[in-house]
Amino acid sequence: MKPFVFKLEKVLEYRTQLEEQAKLALARAISEHARGEQAVADLESRLAEHLRRGAGQGASSVNEIWLWRQYRQALEQDLIMAKAELAKLALKLQKARQDAVSRSKDRKLLEKLKEQQAGKHHEEQVLREAKETEEMAVLRHERSAL
Repeated sequence: MKPFVFKLEKVLEYRTQLEEQAKLALARAISEHARGEQAVADLESRLAEHLRRGAGQGASSVNEIWLWRQYRQALEQDLIMAKAELAKLALKLQKARQDAVSRSKDRKLLEKLKEQQAGKHHEEQVLREAKETEEMAVLRHERSAL
């Protein structure tokens, strides 16, 4: 009996490797996005705390008011930049997800083809063996009849 050989095995291995790379890229994108979300949340909480502290205190001096406003503006600017970066990371994450899904589909299609060809090969082997067994039985029967 001849063993099954999938002619596209190297392609399947390559597709599996691409899928693993896509999964790693997705994991990195998820991690980066989570860090971006954390940065935005931290800046929002710092800004809220700064506003809360500033609203509760009376203006002691012009310099303190100026410093408070400068810090508030810096926090607001940092928050805007962090949100823009988070939007970029969200797009990167979406692309990484689509890539991982696409690569997974490619690999699954090849695996399905391999399974189909293996099943067909097995059926052909079973039929070939049945035919050989039948031919032997016919030859034995003919010899015994002589």
